[in-house]
Order: sequence, then structure tokens, then C-alpha cells
Amino acid sequence: MNIAIIFAGGIGQRLKNGADTTPKQFLKIHNKPIIIYTLKLFQEHKEIDKIYIAIHPDYYNYMEELVKHYYISKVAGIVNGGKTGQDSIYNALKLAQKENPDDSIVLIHDGVRPNITPEVISKNIQCTKENGNSITCTSCFETILISENHKNPKYVPYRKNTYSAQAPQCFHLGEIIKAHETVRKTNPDYTDIVDSCTLYKSLDKETYMVEGNRGNIKITTIEDLYILRALIRYREDMEAFGIDGKE
Repeated sequence: MNIAIIFAGGIGQRLKNGADTTPKQFLKIHNKPIIIYTLKLFQEHKEIDKIYIAIHPDYYNYMEELVKHYYISKVAGIVNGGKTGQDSIYNALKLAQKENPDDSIVLIHDGVRPNITPEVISKNIQCTKENGNSITCTSCFETILISENHKNPKYVPYRKNTYSAQAPQCFHLGEIIKAHETVRKTNPDYTDIVDSCTLYKSLDKETYMVEGNRGNIKITTIEDLYILRALIRYREDMEAFGIDGKE
């Protein structure tokens, strides 16, 4: 069983879009909410069996309406998100655990990362089958600076050894829930745990990387919206002409 866990419980505080307070996952690109682009990627992927969504409680009913309107038939459940992104993921994982075996593969993915390619999804599933987990990433093109005082670089790692973690991040269902529950005993607020990879590494667990596509951006700023609009238009134009438009 391959299950997509889509977390979209936030309200997009870092994205300022004038007076519009709509959470970024529901902002529309070419008249379609961003989260629907994300869901359709997993809906249309032949290896994905089910989808679970963690959503902000205020938008639970709206999310149900969108799933029905856009015929996202693989959605097996929607759950309220928590205080943090990791809380939201945990809630969705626990819902999935009630209905699926612990050896299921779960692909944990941002609701506002709507441009992953089908090939990257498949590579993550295969890597998790072989190694137990997979972390989508791309190599860094720019120099990374490490600074503790936010003023002076303390350390500059070799660029060839640096990567940017993305999503999906994939695990076996029982294993990632066990990792969450271990962390929650001593760090219930998930302090400094920014994603599932960080959570796993905080327990000194080995993780495995899968190369992602560079168009797989996460919508965080208003500039990201403009980039996404162009990427989606490009992809749709390529599909209309029967051309492979992979980034």
C-alpha cells in the first residue's frame, strides 16, 4: 500500500498577498486552488493507493467540498491539523494507521508543493522499498553559509556536499509513527524539527536521498506564486502539444 500524506494545516503567515488572508494552499493559480494541483499529482499516479489530508480546522468543510468538486477519489480521510506542521502530519499518520498496515509506504508531502514529477514519486517509493525511507532533495547551486549569530558566517561547507531537502519524504507507516511518538515524549512541541527528515535524524536514524526535480518548489512567498504560475502554464502547454515538459 502506497499512501500520500498531504499536510496543509497552516495559514501561510509568511506569504503576504495584500488584504487577502486566504491560506496559501487555497490561493488560486489559473482559477484552481494550489492544493488541488498537489492532490491531482498523487490522484493520477498509478502507484498511489490512498491519500490522507491534514487541514486547518477552519477549512475542513471547504476541503471536503474541493475533494468532491475535483473528483479526488483516492482521498480516504481528512483530519484537522495541529499547532505545528509536524502535529498535522502526526494526526494524518494516526488516521492512516487505523485503516492500513504498518508496512505501508507513506509519502509525506506539502500541500503547497504542487510541481513534483511522477518520476520522482516513483523513485521515492522504490528507494523506500529498498532502504526503508527516502528524502527528496536537489543539489545546491549556491554557496551555503552557516551562521549562529546571523551576522557572520561561521562555516562554509563545500558546495558539492550540500543539498536542499524537499518533499515527498517517505517512510514505512509504523516506523515514522514510532519516530514521532519517541520525539513527542521529550519534545512535544517539535522544537527545531522542521520536517520528517530532521525528525528522523534527531533520533540518529539513517536516511537515504532521492534526486528531485528543480521545479518542485514550496510556495512560501509571493514571488513563489509567480514562479508557480509560470511552471504550471509551461507544463499545461507542453501537455496540450503532447510534449514531455519535465523540469
